[in-house]
Amino acid sequence: MMKISICVISFLNLFFLSFICFIFGLKFLILDFSLIIEWELLSLNSSSVVMSLLFDWMSLLFMSFVLFISSMVIFYSKEYMSGDLNINRFIMLVLMFVLSMMFLIISPNLVSILLGWDGLGLVSYCLVIYYQNVKSYNAGMITALMNRVGDVMLLIAISWMLNFGSWNYFYYMDLLMNNLIMSYISLLVMIAAMTKSAQIPFSSWLPAAMAAPTPVSALVHSSTLVTAGVFLLIRFNLVLGDYLNLYLLWIGVLTMFMAGLGANFEFDLKKIIALSTLSQLGLMMSILALGNYKMAFFHLLTHAMFKALLFMCAGCIIHNLKDIQDIRFMGNLMVQMPMTCMSMNISNLALCGMPFLAGFYSKDLILEFVSMSNLNILMYMLFFLSTGLTVCYSFRLCYYSITGDFNFYSLHSLNDSGWIMLKSMMMMLLFVLTSGSMLLWLIFPTPLMICLPMWMKFMALFVSIIGGWMGYEISKFFISWNSKTLMFYNMSYFLGYMWFLPNLSTFFINNFPLMLSFNLFKNFDQGWNEYLGGQGIYMNMKNNSISFQFFQDNSMKIYLILMVFWLMVLLLLFLV
Repeated sequence: MMKISICVISFLNLFFLSFICFIFGLKFLILDFSLIIEWELLSLNSSSVVMSLLFDWMSLLFMSFVLFISSMVIFYSKEYMSGDLNINRFIMLVLMFVLSMMFLIISPNLVSILLGWDGLGLVSYCLVIYYQNVKSYNAGMITALMNRVGDVMLLIAISWMLNFGSWNYFYYMDLLMNNLIMSYISLLVMIAAMTKSAQIPFSSWLPAAMAAPTPVSALVHSSTLVTAGVFLLIRFNLVLGDYLNLYLLWIGVLTMFMAGLGANFEFDLKKIIALSTLSQLGLMMSILALGNYKMAFFHLLTHAMFKALLFMCAGCIIHNLKDIQDIRFMGNLMVQMPMTCMSMNISNLALCGMPFLAGFYSKDLILEFVSMSNLNILMYMLFFLSTGLTVCYSFRLCYYSITGDFNFYSLHSLNDSGWIMLKSMMMMLLFVLTSGSMLLWLIFPTPLMICLPMWMKFMALFVSIIGGWMGYEISKFFISWNSKTLMFYNMSYFLGYMWFLPNLSTFFINNFPLMLSFNLFKNFDQGWNEYLGGQGIYMNMKNNSISFQFFQDNSMKIYLILMVFWLMVLLLLFLV
């Protein structure tokens, strides 16, 4: 009974809190009202340790979305993790994860942000290694270590902010826009955000973190861990200078392009969706770098909805196919699992920017804003190529899993998973259909003035159609055929392996210290050090003690021999 109750109680509480946060968020947004609560924990002489909380429309809306998605994920986990004996522990870890995210969202203070940031890193490690096999441990380790880089950057930023009177960065935004020290702090915060949001060169942990259970992936890759970096930069958007913004723009666009290419070569269902998350994070970062933080926040919220639903659908498929994740084993699932496939199709189309779904309102707006911006042609082409690639891998995924031929190894009965999973998915589906237009009216009450020629206005739709056609053509390579990509094996390995980033972030960093330590071990520990140190001294003492032992054991014989020897010496001396 306890297993049922902990899921249901957590679901009801989170859902209720989400509703309250949403109502307050709307109120604060309409009144343009912000609230900073300061709670003095300790005051010693003139130094005071203050806990600050910031409530504004942005933090409240984001909290309501995070709480809603996590409530649905916990309800979904009730069935998905039903065979797990430690489901209570799993739910507690998810709740700790959500709590850390809440802490990070409402903190205007770098120290309390670090607490939430570290909480996310630690709990994500516990969740990634949840299945306790070698692959999970490796994935957990790379996730934890990459996130530690961001933690260190935040720690340095905290120590640098000792130059000012407080760690509440919110107070210094206007004062320090062009301050040299603040630009260094902004750089450190930007690197921290890049590690958490998996931008190049810290991208390799994001697909590796797919070793976690699917409900965790739905939570992590929609609204919590990976969006923490974007949210932190949205908070710091005023103090990012022109140079930092330009750097961030390049990083974001290249990440988007790299993830789009990688997803077209991937066959693991969850990794394809993870790489699509990476692509959308690159889009958020790049629009943030162009100076429109509201648009980045808008896309962050709409993306959270359809990405959580996409992972839930993937979880249903994996659950039904006896934990098979390779899309080449799937096919024709729309006959056996119509509800799941419908949800998956709608969330996939929302990801592609299908008109009037959640993703369209934010993604199309961002692309039109980019078209109006003062960008060079390379950046412009990369933006639209990445959009085309998104549609390409989405259609390829649909062809392999939803339509096409059924390739599963056994003909066991497939059906839509149990009602609990479907109920949570249907609830998410409602918001995927409605949240885009609702948020657009709320966040941008005045329509944005977009003035573009006809061909640029239709550019997004045009690249989407071409991308969809390309995805369909690519997916027509059957398993038994010789895949065309094998003719260009090196290139496809490079593109499909995220531009060698997993190698660079593991073997490249580990190789030199490991080789150095091996040589030191061989030459010192097992070489001269051994000869002159422990083993050498031991052998000397052993040989000496054997000699002394020999003398002591045969003392009478040796005494007589020495006596004869000395008599002979004396006789010789006497004769001479």
